[in-house]
Amino acid sequence: MFDSLFNFINLHNGEEKKEKVLENVISNISFRGSNLWILACAIIIASIGLNVNSTAVIIGAMLISPLMGPIVGAGFALGTYNFPLLKKSIKNLLIATIVSLTVSSFYFYLSPFKDVQSELLSRTSPNIYDVMIAFFGGLVGIIAITRVEKGNPIPGVAIATALMPPLCTAGFGLATSNFSYFFGAFYLYIINCFFICIATFFMVKYLKYPSVIIDKKYEKRIRYGITTLIVVMIVPSFYLAYNLFNEKKFIKTAEQFIQKEFDNNGYTIIYKKINYNSSPKSIDVAFLNKKFTASEIASYNKMLISNGLADTKFNVRQSSDNVKLEILNEINKSNVNISTKDIAISKLRQELDDYKISDSTLLQEIKAIYPSVNNISYGKVEEYPKTDSAKLRFVLLYSGKTPDKAQFKNWLEIRLHEKNVKLIEDSEE
Repeated sequence: MFDSLFNFINLHNGEEKKEKVLENVISNISFRGSNLWILACAIIIASIGLNVNSTAVIIGAMLISPLMGPIVGAGFALGTYNFPLLKKSIKNLLIATIVSLTVSSFYFYLSPFKDVQSELLSRTSPNIYDVMIAFFGGLVGIIAITRVEKGNPIPGVAIATALMPPLCTAGFGLATSNFSYFFGAFYLYIINCFFICIATFFMVKYLKYPSVIIDKKYEKRIRYGITTLIVVMIVPSFYLAYNLFNEKKFIKTAEQFIQKEFDNNGYTIIYKKINYNSSPKSIDVAFLNKKFTASEIASYNKMLISNGLADTKFNVRQSSDNVKLEILNEINKSNVNISTKDIAISKLRQELDDYKISDSTLLQEIKAIYPSVNNISYGKVEEYPKTDSAKLRFVLLYSGKTPDKAQFKNWLEIRLHEKNVKLIEDSEE
């Protein structure tokens, strides 16, 4: 039973010849000619995607990027103690990194749009989850590379490990002199490169690829070095993940406080801003009609500690003459980018409003004034009066007899504020 289970999960099943795998890995390391051009084009596409906040464009850039080659090569070199191959992989990775930073910085420097979009901002604060994505993505990648049938995982690995967006974000940081963005994004890029390489190293050792040198001393040093680097890379990411957890917890607690003290008491909030990164942390709100005295605001500040919001200041925006302008500016900043989906929805709603007849009493009035009219159906239809352009016309379909059809039509036009109402008598009953 155990033998059959082991055989079921055995990675040696379907494995490509080691010589051929190594040959393919080495051939994808170098950045010369076409590879360099493909990389530059992919960087520009990813930068445009970050600039216009398009996830689809960013994914496309990741799919065509050749950055995985030297990283996987470095992992193979470490796993087989092939130091010339390691040197070559690192050299080509440095070339690719410098070219990528140069191209992305140049693009963002020339781009008239310097706004920080959500896609770009998400690459500036890496944490332990990014480490896990890079490691397991790297595992999938190296497993696929060592198979006879490569299958579909390779494109997915390129998307999951996300090497391009952090590099482009780092280029944005350089172009705009925002070095906090640069260091945060570049750290994410290093995390991705390193843990893809480490995943490759472990898989190469597991699949028992032959070593170039067999020296226990060198092997021990490499393992110590890798362990040290793993700790050095992981510790900051744990700190950032812990900080992210605290920020999410603070925002959730602040939202609960606002709901309990204000929303549940019927106060209409027109502005709300929760700032975790200020010192002290702050909660700013503005109300539609309610005015608070200084003593009331002070009492709310005292409530913060008992509600789990220590080292936090509660502010009510109400006294300043420019508070409305400030609130509008904040709202405009958060809504500066209206997606094409929102525009399309707004356009469709407008078109539906042209056809919509929101008059709940019309049918009752017709039946009261003209009781002989029944089986009534009405609405607006497009009419093409001997031209290519359409105009909307109110049409009413009915059965029965009216005392005066012209009078009925005239009454409807006045009642609905519509010109040229069309009446159609349905003779089929």
